[in-house]
Amino acid sequence: MEPVEIAKRLAGGGKVQEVTRGTNRVFRIWPEGGNVSLIKVYASPPHERRERRALQALAGIEGVPQVIDRGTDEETSWVKFDDPGTWSLANLPESPGAARRAGQVLHAVHQADPQLLSNLAGGMDAEWLASDFRSTFERLGRYRRKLQIPADLLQKALTVDPPPCGEPRASHTNPRPESFLVDESGAVTLFDWEWATLAPPEWDFSLAIWLLRLQSGPGAAAALAEGYGAALSDVDLDAWVAYHAGMILLRDAETRDAHPDSLKYMVDELRRVLSR
Repeated sequence: MEPVEIAKRLAGGGKVQEVTRGTNRVFRIWPEGGNVSLIKVYASPPHERRERRALQALAGIEGVPQVIDRGTDEETSWVKFDDPGTWSLANLPESPGAARRAGQVLHAVHQADPQLLSNLAGGMDAEWLASDFRSTFERLGRYRRKLQIPADLLQKALTVDPPPCGEPRASHTNPRPESFLVDESGAVTLFDWEWATLAPPEWDFSLAIWLLRLQSGPGAAAALAEGYGAALSDVDLDAWVAYHAGMILLRDAETRDAHPDSLKYMVDELRRVLSR
């Protein structure tokens, strides 16, 4: 069954609005006589299984979405959540309050018992990260001309040290500003847990700070760090940004018809941090 048809069925004749159209489809529904909900329809069973395991393991942690219902229509899986709000850190004006609460949510996840996600661990410790850091830029070399990455910049990336990191913790691994949803009361919920696993906490923390700084400004990034209760030095953050930028460039080059103009800002970020 098509995702939009599943959303319409669950809305029972009420209004349906598509929120995001990516690998998985997300809809907000207004059922007649019912509460507003968010419906996520999965593109594949593995996506549903990974997110279900993460949400079950981390249930009860502030900012982790709570499931109302889930089901399958003609082998297509879906899940229903309470409406987390119509805003996100990506579309709000620079909002220190919401960013601070987002940092608190991320910190609460990292404080969870790592054993909760142990069955999803992929060995993402310091040794794994050092190997993947170099491998990322070696593989990126295949797409250097396509992405218009200067040869000397890529060579510099291959010579720098991988970012320092702590022991693996329960992690989201992709806490982008658009994944932090905000309701009218200011409560923040972190969505999209398909890739949750054990990873160094600096992975989430650096990615969230960096992307929020790019999209909303330094004030929002500083507020998120304040809410999290920690800080990264400029040197350590630069090392993590290099890694994240390399992974984003590689992913886009490998999985879609990446256009150099759309990724120029990411090449510029790589240049910025490696030039310091």
